[in-house]
Amino acid sequence: MRRLLPVCLLAVAACAAGTAQALPTYAALRAAWRPSDAVLLDRHGAPLAQRRIDYGVRRLEWVRLEDVSQALRLALLYSEDRRFYEHSGVDWGAVAAAAWGNLWHTRTRGASTITMQLAGLLDDAARRPRSGARGLAEKLQQVLVAAELEAGWRKDQILEAYLNLVPFRGELVGVAAMSAALFDKHPSGLDAVEAALAAALVRAPNAPPAVVVRRACEVLRAQDLAGACAELPGLAAARLSRRSPDRYAPVETLAPHLARRLLTRAGERLRTTLDADLQRLANAVLRRHLAALAARNVEDGAVVVLDNASGDVLAWVGSSGAQLSDASEVDAVLAQRQAGSTLKPFLYGLALARRLLTPASLLLDAPVKLESGAALYVPTNYDRSFKGPVSVRTALASSLNVPAVRAAMLVTPERLAGVLRDFGLSTLVESADYYGYSLALGSADVTLIELANAYRALANGGRAAPIRLRADDPTPKRARVMDARAAFVIGDILSDRVARARTFGFDNAMATRVWSAVKTGTSKDMRDNWCVGFTRRYTVGVWVGNASGAPMHNVSGMHGAAPVWLDLVSALHAQTPSRAPRAPAGLIRATVRFADGIEAPRAEWFLAGTERDRVVLSDPTLDAPHIVAPVDGAILALDPDMPAQRQRVAWRAAGAGNRFAWRLDGHAIGQGAAVDWMPSPGRHRIELVDDGRVVDQAAIEVRGAVPTLARSR
Repeated sequence: MRRLLPVCLLAVAACAAGTAQALPTYAALRAAWRPSDAVLLDRHGAPLAQRRIDYGVRRLEWVRLEDVSQALRLALLYSEDRRFYEHSGVDWGAVAAAAWGNLWHTRTRGASTITMQLAGLLDDAARRPRSGARGLAEKLQQVLVAAELEAGWRKDQILEAYLNLVPFRGELVGVAAMSAALFDKHPSGLDAVEAALAAALVRAPNAPPAVVVRRACEVLRAQDLAGACAELPGLAAARLSRRSPDRYAPVETLAPHLARRLLTRAGERLRTTLDADLQRLANAVLRRHLAALAARNVEDGAVVVLDNASGDVLAWVGSSGAQLSDASEVDAVLAQRQAGSTLKPFLYGLALARRLLTPASLLLDAPVKLESGAALYVPTNYDRSFKGPVSVRTALASSLNVPAVRAAMLVTPERLAGVLRDFGLSTLVESADYYGYSLALGSADVTLIELANAYRALANGGRAAPIRLRADDPTPKRARVMDARAAFVIGDILSDRVARARTFGFDNAMATRVWSAVKTGTSKDMRDNWCVGFTRRYTVGVWVGNASGAPMHNVSGMHGAAPVWLDLVSALHAQTPSRAPRAPAGLIRATVRFADGIEAPRAEWFLAGTERDRVVLSDPTLDAPHIVAPVDGAILALDPDMPAQRQRVAWRAAGAGNRFAWRLDGHAIGQGAAVDWMPSPGRHRIELVDDGRVVDQAAIEVRGAVPTLARSR
């Protein structure tokens, strides 16, 4: 009877051959394998994070047979197919025994070989129906497909594919997901007891723990390991009751926020520009410093590190982590927070580029009251004191607020907002009137990544370019956003330890062993701490605060963000020097002396044509000639129904006497501190001229039709 059974079954199976689907080759199956997770990689291919994409099933990476422990392979063979290496896909002896048992209602082990089970996983027609056990048609199709597999695949390929495709428990498919989820191991590390428990799950993946233990013990007995059965109840109770579906990834989670942002496809392995070692260091440094500040109501922080030349993001730490923060899912690298004093370098750079100030110009650090709508704006310094007259170099390096506001009065909030947008701060969406002069002190919201990239533009001589985050991103082109000479001078001021000592002293967290230019910032009520700076090769940005917006307790940028920044810069340049950049053409190094000993004599950088050997106190916000109206970027609208004389526009200049002239689009139009002008539609450039030299200019646009009376003149 046993000899006739194979012949009969194969004859019937041949009748079903017309409905069989084409089987994939082993190579095609491997190539088509897609884990349910996606993996984020660093620039060298090292894993940074793993994120689940497919929630219908849980699969991890394909595991080679040689990477599966010998204990698991043996346990599976003892449990499912002891004659796997002897048969050709169907164990006819087991089939006969099963048929005989069914005839006499005797309980026997199933007859499906590993090859037949793989056939059921690969072929729809051979798959077990959801309604219950396979019928005769499914069994016959399974036999046919198994024979085809054995004819085209090697035994090791069949066993390897089976180990990767077989369901184990719940949503877990394959040995990789099973080993990681149940045992926190790679399949190569499973011992005999763990392997027996895993093998017992194959026959009944969702069986109660007691049933799984009984079957696992049978597997151990078959291997003469009955003594190990005593370990099974405790192991099953601990492992089979797990309810943490995402504790699968054998990948260290270094960049979870970027993983959520970049990974979108199951099986994806996306290479970024990050460096895993630096990312790990940045995480550790940030958490160590924030843990020390926990008693001062500090929970959150973020870090970015950029390569100045390429724009590559080398580190992106979006949070201090769940152990320190109640909002660890928030990516603080992208969160909009108040900038504080970190915008001052761009303000002074603009003033230098427009030749309104030099590094030696004196600004009065004294109380000032400015009209702001229906109220007065009264800026004060961080320490509530005033230093009197100070140079621009001292004002910026020591982060004095009142001089910054006076500088903003010179350049106007409109021009400052414009240059900040040019540097890539896209979050400045309001009009300049909305921010007012407080923009000089960082009243606008910015993101850490954009702020750091703006400082990178300063490091690159006033040329801005987008960041690179993916390894396959093209190298972005740079665009000039600030005069290279002004950018160099700002970097020189931010690197000046003597100039910053007025506020911070000589021993502070901005003092590095290599050349660096750095600025701190603290927002209102100490809700945000910043420290952003650059060396010749890197730009590092740090934010510290609370995602909730709660204020910190007496934590400034110098004490919160700066120590993190210092540790990272020190590590980045532990073996690599950072030397001061060379001055670009058009700068003059000259010795300057200050009247009344306001500051000590020093060598100073000047844009050619602005150099001075002696500086006396004056208030540039009152004396320096500049256009007051119309403001740069103004848009004027003409009303054709309104008399022309009522639509004339007054041009006014501050600090300008009768010798100053006005030009419109290159043509002389008037003389003195004020002139009247009848607008004409179009784009125009207004210039304030002193002895042929343009001292200020404004670009405006006039829209609408020319009034009738104006056309008649």
